[in-house]
Amino acid sequence: MPFTTTAEAVHAWVRGWTVSRGAAEPVARPWGFTVDVGLPHEVARHVLPAADEATVRRITEHTAAPAVWLKTFVPPRTLAAWLPPGWTLAGGPGFLMSAGTAAGAAPPALPEGYRLTHWTRAGVTRAVVRTADGAFAARAQVAVTGRTAVVDQVGTEPAHQRRGLGRVLMHALTDTAARAGATAAVLGATPEGRGLYESMGWRVLAPLTAATRAREDDGA
Repeated sequence: MPFTTTAEAVHAWVRGWTVSRGAAEPVARPWGFTVDVGLPHEVARHVLPAADEATVRRITEHTAAPAVWLKTFVPPRTLAAWLPPGWTLAGGPGFLMSAGTAAGAAPPALPEGYRLTHWTRAGVTRAVVRTADGAFAARAQVAVTGRTAVVDQVGTEPAHQRRGLGRVLMHALTDTAARAGATAAVLGATPEGRGLYESMGWRVLAPLTAATRAREDDGA
């Protein structure tokens, strides 16, 4: 198994996500981690590997600033029941998923009319698929932190979906991670992405549910 516990996978996900996004180093808390993200829509995030109602209420009731997010590993309806007024579920349902990595497997064929480019900088490898005339089609990236890696920001333009581009990107990045020494990978998946990842051997470890405090001008 890539990870022995879900908590171990969460820790790897937090470390790798901060590298992937260029966020601040995670600050350990008794209940998990706080990460300064520094974006208008997400100033900071609190990650709770083992969320419970008392902890969620304590954090949310003492957070006055907007654009602070919670990331938890409980089902959406469970987190929704714990949130005070002014907080709402955000980002849609998700899943924490993991897989082992192994270099050397034959890559899936890139469909005709596309080209793949990738580069590595500061521990993050980015891969982009473009059409023959250079138009953007799909992208993804991976951050390697020792023996683990986080695949991140996987996306395909609607006009280029269902052509196997996501599979090409996932193989390229997990192969890169394996060659860099990672033996296990983790990611946060949308419902749409889950099917692709499961078909490539990834498995769901836990639900991934987010909430945020709405801005006053959002009508909350």
